[in-house]
Amino acid sequence: MAALSPIAAERAAAAVTSVPRGARGGMRGRRRARLNLFRYVTFALFGAFFLMPLWAMVRFSLEGSRLGTWSVAAWSQIASYPGLLGAIEITLELAVLTSGVMLLLLLPTMIWVRLRVRRFTRALEFLCLLPLTIPAIVLVVGLSPIYNRIERFNVSALMLFWAYVILALPYAYRALAAGLNSIDVTTLAEAARSLGAGWGTVMARVIAPNMWQAILNALLLTVALVLGEFTIAYNLTYTNLQVALYAISRNTENAGVLFSASAASLLFAFALLMIISIVGRRRRGRA
Repeated sequence: MAALSPIAAERAAAAVTSVPRGARGGMRGRRRARLNLFRYVTFALFGAFFLMPLWAMVRFSLEGSRLGTWSVAAWSQIASYPGLLGAIEITLELAVLTSGVMLLLLLPTMIWVRLRVRRFTRALEFLCLLPLTIPAIVLVVGLSPIYNRIERFNVSALMLFWAYVILALPYAYRALAAGLNSIDVTTLAEAARSLGAGWGTVMARVIAPNMWQAILNALLLTVALVLGEFTIAYNLTYTNLQVALYAISRNTENAGVLFSASAASLLFAFALLMIISIVGRRRRGRA
């Protein structure tokens, strides 16, 4: 394409600058409206894609014994079904324990590496993302001798939290790394240190509060992983929620209990997501 002559370039620039401000504002408004429409349509399609199976699951769990009737009998059987309530309690305890251990191990390590030994950032990232490349069944083969020795002491399924911490490392690392990258960690640490704060105070009271949303996201991902994990618990002969649901699924007479418990676990994860979103928005509003 031939270059414009100086006169043509001046005329083009004059034509652009001669557009009234109102017209330019109208163009921006129409562009913004089209972008918002695209966002709404995209979110509506993805929302329907994820919510319709959940709605079908809830609807099936509420069907009565007769066609066209509704009943909450399947939901009321969650607490009384043999072994299901204990599996739910174990899974929730595992979620809390795994989240706490993961956060205590990973967050101080990431902050310390970012502040003091930045050259090890790539090595830490490689180690934390490594479980993504290892299938869960391979982890079971490696962990089974250890858990066989542990079983001699008659410990409960809570000992699965070590395996779950390994599985949650990649997701928690990515969430926390995004939070660290969004703030100036070095400046905050130097300011706190100049005022006499120790390294523990810098991590716990200066840096961690500034990445609260990333911490909540890491906790949510960890809890969601624990709620949906099946392979490791099943192959190590421990009973969590998913193993109990698998046992129920083998009996076609209890399909309602299966779908009601599955829907309850999904709704619980969705409620956690909404709570974390509301808490993070309120903290940003206060800031």
